[in-house]
Amino acid sequence: MPLDDLRGSIIRAPVLGRGPTGAGGESARHSVDTLVARVAELQEKHRQRVALEMRNKLPGEPLPHDVVKLPHWPDFVRGVPNGFLRSALFGAIAKGRRRYMSGEWMTTLDGLTILYTGERLDQGDLDVWESVLHLVRLSALGGPCRVTSYALLKLMGKTDTGKNRRVLHTRITRLRANAVEIKQDGWSYIGGLINEAYKDNETQEWVIVFSRKLHTLFAADQFTHIDWNVRRALAGKSLAQWLHGFYASHAKPYPMRMDTLLKLAGSEDESPSSGRQTLRKALAALAEASEANRQPFSYDIRGDLVHVDKKPSDSQRRHLAKKSGGQRNRRL
Repeated sequence: MPLDDLRGSIIRAPVLGRGPTGAGGESARHSVDTLVARVAELQEKHRQRVALEMRNKLPGEPLPHDVVKLPHWPDFVRGVPNGFLRSALFGAIAKGRRRYMSGEWMTTLDGLTILYTGERLDQGDLDVWESVLHLVRLSALGGPCRVTSYALLKLMGKTDTGKNRRVLHTRITRLRANAVEIKQDGWSYIGGLINEAYKDNETQEWVIVFSRKLHTLFAADQFTHIDWNVRRALAGKSLAQWLHGFYASHAKPYPMRMDTLLKLAGSEDESPSSGRQTLRKALAALAEASEANRQPFSYDIRGDLVHVDKKPSDSQRRHLAKKSGGQRNRRL
C-alpha cells in the first residue's frame, strides 16, 4: 500500500477514549507518523536487499527444487535432442503441400522409436523450434516465453518482412498442432513439441509454453550442441542441414549406406540415382560450410558407403575417452 494511503487509513481508524482533535488527536497523529516512517524504512530496506540480490545473481545459480530448466548452452549453438537429429522427424523434404501423418512410425536409427501425428515437419520447422528453445533455456520450463515476431526472426537470422512473419506463424501453428511419442534407452516422452502458443493482442508478442516434461529429451548424452553459424550457412539446403545435425550428434561417425542416409533424412525422392546425386551435393555443401567456420569435416564415398571424419566436441571427446577406458578395463 502507498504510504499516503497507509497514513490516511490509520488516521481514520477510531482511537478508543480519544477524539480526532485536541491533545489526544495530536498524540494519535504523532503515533501514526512514527508508524508510517517505520513502514517506509522497512520498505526501503527490502528494496535495497532485493536490488543487492539481483546484482549478485549469477547465471545458472541453483533454483528451487520444483523449478525445471533445460541445460544451459552458449549463444553460438542450439541444443537439439539426438532423437530429432537421428530420424526423419524434421525431414529434408521438398517445399509444397505437407502430408498429414496419424501415429506413423518415423525412420530412425536402431534403439530409437518415434511415432508422430500431425503435418510433416521440415528443417525450417526445426529452426523455429530450436530458436524458441534457445530463449526458453534461460527460464523455467512450463512458464510463458514471450517474444515478438521481430525478435524471433532476428534470432533466426531472417529479415522482418510480411512474408517471413506469415511463414513464422504457419510454422509455430504446425509445431503446436502435433503429438510425438519417443522411446529410447529406457526413457520416453509423449506430448506436443509446443504445449501452448498464442498472440498477446495488446503487445503483439508470441506467448509460447513448453511442457515441463520436455527436459526428459535433454538428459545427459541425449542432446547435441548444433553450431548455429554452420547451420545458417546451409539455409535453404535442407538435406545438408539434416546431415549437419545427424553427424554432429555422433562423436565418431561410422560408415553408412547412401540409401540409408536418405531414408533417415526423410527424403521423398523416388529416384535412387537422383537421391544419391542430391546427397553428394549436400555433403559437399556441408564440408564447405564447415571449413568456412573452422569446423573440420571431411567425407569420402567408397562404393555405396559414406565415410565421414569430423572433430568431436569437448563432451564427445570425454565420452570417447570414457568408452575407451571401459573397453581397456574389460580386456584386463
